[in-house]
This record gives sequence, structure tokens and C-alpha cells, in this order.
Amino acid sequence: MKIKILTLCLAAVVFNSCLGVSADITIKADGSGKIDLEYRVSQTLESLGRLDGNESRPAIPVGRADFERSVSRIPGLRLSKYSSRDVRGASGGGDLVTKAALDFKDTGALTAFLDGAGSAATLVEEGTGKLLRLTLLEPSGGITNPDLLSLLREISGAYELAVSFNLPKNARIEMIPASIPAAKLVSNGKKASFSIGMGELLSLKEGLVLEIRW
Repeated sequence: MKIKILTLCLAAVVFNSCLGVSADITIKADGSGKIDLEYRVSQTLESLGRLDGNESRPAIPVGRADFERSVSRIPGLRLSKYSSRDVRGASGGGDLVTKAALDFKDTGALTAFLDGAGSAATLVEEGTGKLLRLTLLEPSGGITNPDLLSLLREISGAYELAVSFNLPKNARIEMIPASIPAAKLVSNGKKASFSIGMGELLSLKEGLVLEIRW
């Protein structure tokens, strides 16, 4: 999983725009919880991993072995479920859909996993509450070429980054910068969520940070 996107070349940009990521994070009052993950990878992209004898090395590392390696490096983290299947679209194309569930014993394991997944994460005490800060895209990580942006929006289609939080107290979610028309923020009691299309995410020149308070 690669939530923070550092654009190094056109190929990397196109690959990321053909990947959808959904993360539903539950944090209990004692700091333990669960992460439900879903990745949707374009089968066109996935097929690149089968070229030139690389059948065992998929273009996007979302196999069971990838998760097990991540879990083995983080104390307090456990892979509880894993599944992967091909989903065909009406036009004949489709996605490789991978789902995984991770249990964590404390918030230290949670932030360690998010850091390892490419999203800089910090959790601090703030008065009587807590603040989780996620850097999803560094400043200057976005694409400025208008022709490339148009292409990314076209090929990214329904692929998006979606993150939701189920928390022990009423929650509030904010983003920096505060105004991104293409992004959706929802705070409803103990649940907070964020989503943005992958093509739109790649166009953000000022970067993107989420702050979740509860």
C-alpha cells in the first residue's frame, strides 16, 4: 500500500492513478482497534507484473506475503483476514480487489503501520483529547502539467483514496489546505471520513494533511 504519492516519473504517476485505496480504521478507548483495507488495482496495471517472467512479482505489492512481512516488523499488529479476487466490469475490463483486516493492540502499532504504508502519521495528546495527523501527500508532490492532469483524470475513473475513522468519542476531521473542492469530508458523531479521486489527489501542489480529533 502507498498512500503518500511521490511523483518520480510518468509511469509511476499513471500507476498510482489506476489504484484505489480504502481504509476503515476503528480505535477503541484503550487504544486497540482494527484496520479494514481494500485495494482496487486495474487489471491492466496488474498484468504488467506478469511480463518478462515476473509472474511472482505483482506491479502493486498487496499480496498476503506483503502484509505478513509488514505485520512481522510491527509489535502489536496482526493480520486477521485476507482475500483477493478479480472483479470484471461490464465492458470486459476489471480490477484485482484485495481486502485485508489488521488488528492492533495500541495506537503505536497503528501509527507504525501507517508510516510504513507511506503516510506520515503522528498521534499526540491535545488537552483532554487526541490528535491524529496524517500527511497523505507532501507539498510539491502534485502534477502541474495541464495535459498530464487531464490524462490522469481520464484514466483514474472511479479510483479514489477513502479513509474513515470510528472513534470512542465525538470526532472532527479537517484537512490542510482547508479548501479542496474535489475532496469530501464528513463528521458524524463518533465517525469521520475523507475521500478524494486519485487523479485529483495527484494534482494537489500544496500537499495534503488530515487532522482527526476526538
